[in-house]
Amino acid sequence: MEFHQGRLIDHVHLRVGDLAASKRFYRAVLGALGHHPTYETDAFFAFDEFFVDAAEDYRTRVHLAFQAAGPDAVQRFYDTGLANGGTDNGPPGERSYHPGYFAAFLLDPDGNNVEAVYHGPNTRSSPDVVVRPFEP
Repeated sequence: MEFHQGRLIDHVHLRVGDLAASKRFYRAVLGALGHHPTYETDAFFAFDEFFVDAAEDYRTRVHLAFQAAGPDAVQRFYDTGLANGGTDNGPPGERSYHPGYFAAFLLDPDGNNVEAVYHGPNTRSSPDVVVRPFEP
């Protein structure tokens, strides 16, 4: 099998009911995976392609899966999420989706299904995608 990451989604935008609760939750769980906010104000926050702001009219309900470096990172994500307003939606463990799939699931403060997943030992062609403006 071969997986390609970072080619389909440009960004994900969540609309949340309680921005402070969501900021606390995502700072904790994404911090447990080694990520830090790339931008934040009183009105919104972002972690790379992931953007969250307060809902003025509707809230989103989605499933988000964040990549983890290993089973220990999945466990940290889960434990940290529970301690910061998340609700259990599937404890850390192997899943039958494909060999080596190890994941945990939480519901965030707005009920979004949030997952940390490790796909097993693998080699990446690149650690990330770098986008730079074109300069003629």
